[in-house]
Amino acid sequence: MAVTLRQLAALVQGKVVGDGDLVVQSARVLHEAQAGDITFLDNARHAAKLTESKASAAVVHRNLPASGKAVIQVDDPLSAFIIVLQHLRGITPPAPIGIHPRAEVHASAQIGADPSIHLFAIVGENTVIGQRCRLHAGVVIGSNCRLGDDVVLHPNVVLYDGTVIGDRVIIHANSTIGADGFGYRFQGGRHVKVPQIGNVVVGNDVEMGANSAIDRGTFGSTTIGEGTKLDNLVQIAHNCRIGKHNALAAQVGIGGSTTTGNYVFMGGQSGAKDHVTVGDGVMLGCKTGVIQDVPAGTHMFLYPAQEEHLAHRIQACLKKLPSMRKDLLRVLKELNLKETDMQPVRSPEAPAA
Repeated sequence: MAVTLRQLAALVQGKVVGDGDLVVQSARVLHEAQAGDITFLDNARHAAKLTESKASAAVVHRNLPASGKAVIQVDDPLSAFIIVLQHLRGITPPAPIGIHPRAEVHASAQIGADPSIHLFAIVGENTVIGQRCRLHAGVVIGSNCRLGDDVVLHPNVVLYDGTVIGDRVIIHANSTIGADGFGYRFQGGRHVKVPQIGNVVVGNDVEMGANSAIDRGTFGSTTIGEGTKLDNLVQIAHNCRIGKHNALAAQVGIGGSTTTGNYVFMGGQSGAKDHVTVGDGVMLGCKTGVIQDVPAGTHMFLYPAQEEHLAHRIQACLKKLPSMRKDLLRVLKELNLKETDMQPVRSPEAPAA
């Protein structure tokens, strides 16, 4: 598709600086753009790269200095560029397909207007599906579930009985919502299952990555707050209460009955044990392990989790350990001692073994 820069500016409600009649053929990111392309730049630090780029035009922030190229000035260059790219590539939301003849929808289920229920999708008894929902191939929704409007479930997503999903929720392929929590009692020399009879409640505007798993509550609900985003392979155990607008990166694991506040960020492979509270605005670095409550606004790193300033000191010391050990061996040699002669340091009040 070929359009003028002026037409694209009207599409994103931007201001043209330069040749508005310039014809744009396609949209590409900065390092890939060629003549005839439009690109974008949202950080003034990379202005030199825009000048060097082969792109014919760019979407930029209103405050960005002139680069010598024709530009569209907007408040949010990334969002505007996405709109431009979708327009140039002819990407439009898919039209609803209705209910595929080889989908299985229980007679008691209620399906909202303009559905897209694809091949082999299953909707269980007394389940309510909102308007404009898209259930891709192989989706399985149990009985007594409730889905809001504009929900998208990608292939092979499974919602167990009683799951409640808000509006505009996106769940990616192979995720499982509402499986039994990992609850057992040790009796008579064996693990005896504690029945998991709660459910999962997911707020509006949540997105979950592929292969994520959210366990149902034991008696009540496991809850995911509105606006929260989960990466691929995230595990949230039973009875957790995840706050609003959290961001949990890949392979995060959260133990049962743990609560997170709002705007919590957890880096990849970080985790929290069961029955702890992570306060509002906490940031956990990659692979951080939380074993006790974390106050609001704290930045934590390492395992066990340490506050940022202490974590940096520990990391600095770890780098010095090899040379410290060499010094220790040298001192032991001068004292005619061996490492095996060293005894653990015990506090004065500690009882003898």
